Amino acid sequence: MSKFKSEKVMPRYFAIAVVLTLIGFAIVGKAMYIMTAKKDYWTQVASRLKRDSVSVKPNRGNILSCDGQLMASSLPEYKVYMDFQAGTDDSIGIRKRDSIWAEKIDSIAYELNQIFPTRTVDDFKDYLLAGKRKVMKNGKVGARHWPIWPRRIDYNTFCEVRKLPIFREPIYKGGFHWEEFNSRNHPFGTLAQRTIGSMFGAMDSAKNGLELSFDSILRGTNGIMHRRKVLNKYMDIPVQMPINGYDIVTTIDVSMQDLAERALIDELKDPQVNGEMGVAILMEVKTGDVKAIVNMTRGADGEYHEMVNNAVSYRCEPGSVFKVASFLVALDDGTIDTTMTIPTGCGVMEMHGRPMKDHNWRRGGYGTINVARALEVSSNIGVSYLIDKYYGHNPRKYVEGLYRIGIHEDLKIPIVGYHPPMIRMPDTKTTDRTKYWSKTTLPWMSIGYETQIAPINTVTFYNAIANNGRMMQPRFVKQIMKDGEVIKEFEPVVLKERIAKPQAIKTMQTILEHVVSQGLGRKAGSKSFKVAGKTGTAQVADQYGGYHSGITRYWLSFAGFFPADDPRYTCIVCIKKSGLPASGGGMSGVVFHRIAEGVMAQNLKRSAKDARDSTSLLIPDVKGGNIEAANYVLNGLGVKKKISTSQAKTSNSIIPNVIGMGARDAVYQLEARGVKAKIHGRGKVKSQSIYAGTAIKEGMICELYME
Repeated sequence: MSKFKSEKVMPRYFAIAVVLTLIGFAIVGKAMYIMTAKKDYWTQVASRLKRDSVSVKPNRGNILSCDGQLMASSLPEYKVYMDFQAGTDDSIGIRKRDSIWAEKIDSIAYELNQIFPTRTVDDFKDYLLAGKRKVMKNGKVGARHWPIWPRRIDYNTFCEVRKLPIFREPIYKGGFHWEEFNSRNHPFGTLAQRTIGSMFGAMDSAKNGLELSFDSILRGTNGIMHRRKVLNKYMDIPVQMPINGYDIVTTIDVSMQDLAERALIDELKDPQVNGEMGVAILMEVKTGDVKAIVNMTRGADGEYHEMVNNAVSYRCEPGSVFKVASFLVALDDGTIDTTMTIPTGCGVMEMHGRPMKDHNWRRGGYGTINVARALEVSSNIGVSYLIDKYYGHNPRKYVEGLYRIGIHEDLKIPIVGYHPPMIRMPDTKTTDRTKYWSKTTLPWMSIGYETQIAPINTVTFYNAIANNGRMMQPRFVKQIMKDGEVIKEFEPVVLKERIAKPQAIKTMQTILEHVVSQGLGRKAGSKSFKVAGKTGTAQVADQYGGYHSGITRYWLSFAGFFPADDPRYTCIVCIKKSGLPASGGGMSGVVFHRIAEGVMAQNLKRSAKDARDSTSLLIPDVKGGNIEAANYVLNGLGVKKKISTSQAKTSNSIIPNVIGMGARDAVYQLEARGVKAKIHGRGKVKSQSIYAGTAIKEGMICELYME
């Protein structure tokens, strides 16, 4: 073992210890120097290091039609700004930046004018210079967040602005920066606008319709990003990624919606109608799916726009369409049947001190009619007389019957603004005049007054009749989807399994079919299929709640279903107008007719056999050629007639008739006989230079002209 030589090792250890000690003193000295002499410098550096938690917005989900077409989708929009203090802080950098602005300001102003023509070149120049010369609170010159344009711009415009001099430089060098927003785009314009809904652009929040009702689903979840600023550069560090919103699939059918809108607007614009407001709802019988919902109101410009969703929010006295509910209650209770007769007299009958009138009272009324005829001609006396006779001693039973058949049902539909019906129970002790029940309340309620019902409730009730008594909840949304996969399915909801006895429903279906075929609803009918429904014409209050302001306002409606023998769709059309003429069947019924005809036409599936004309000759004109091939084709077409060889054969010594043949067959016929063929054009032979039947000579050339 070697001997430890301390005289050599210890000096080395001592030297290392001295060096390490000196390094330690140097580090401590440097730290003291930084903490004292360089304190101000590093404090300034620290002030330029920022760390913020930034919320990252997700993409809002799409709203789709029932067949997957986009009805509302998100597109980016931008607000653009300029930071006039961006770039280096040294004097050379400032002079360089100012010289670039001085050189480029005219061209920038000119290009901005080309992008935004509403502001002149000089205005842009003065505006930008004002931002550049603005003195901030800290004494520095130049605005940090100067808006280049006051409103949001779309992506294409943003790209144009981004290409301008200085603006195309990196953010912390040129100063151009922006804020991004999600904007809602509607590919079909205003189609179903109030039902689909809209957004508050500035606040980026839902305003109404399905946008508002399903806002939490469509919106998604915000993400979080840490943004660190080191000197003049930002570093974005994602912490939690945003979760994009879900898509919702509605029940709206784009083609049916468009059809219903055009049909309603055309009628509202008719000089005879000149409507103030119109509503149309189309519902699928079996599922309750709302395929179309139209809300048109005349604006200050005289045109019709979707301003308010009156289909679900406008409660008013429904008029004669309510008579169906009154008679259905009586039929279900067994108090009336279709064989009963009603003495309507001359069209005027006193009801507890007030005159009840039929619409034809000036023409002598209807006399004695039966129950079915009372609905066919919409006799006020016919309905109110029976209801008052059998329920006048116990009106509560009548109102309970209305509740039972579902006309009073709260539909709980997912659209903000929906108001359930108001049908009050008898109460003679209240001091509230709107709730007080008098002797005249029952007869007038039975014909559609003294109640407040929105069109969506009426069409749901009629849909239950079409559906053999099964009341379906109106469905506006079928599915929630994410990335093409169904996350949640909204199944059809049955509100009432049976609103009345099957026999009562069947009787009412028959009566409603007769209303259209032989009553006041003829204009709603069709020659192609059966229609069932009921007209309604009611006088409604003016904007001050009165009926006697000098101008009479009418609520015209038609509610029904089609085809009557196998109902597929239920529809209601309502029109509000001032003055006469006013006819639910003649005005709303016309719109119903157009919608029904259009919807059924869209659903037709014809066979090619249906296009055949039985009066025309279906056997093709077969020319001479390959007879076996011709017969094969005829067999395939189902033509029994055969072309025999004797029919098709032409003598080999004469020119054949090749007019109408294709090029291949014509050339074959000629060259088989030693005649050279020369073709001009394409298609079939229109004419030939040598007439058919001409004797063939050696060296003949026959020119064929095709088209």
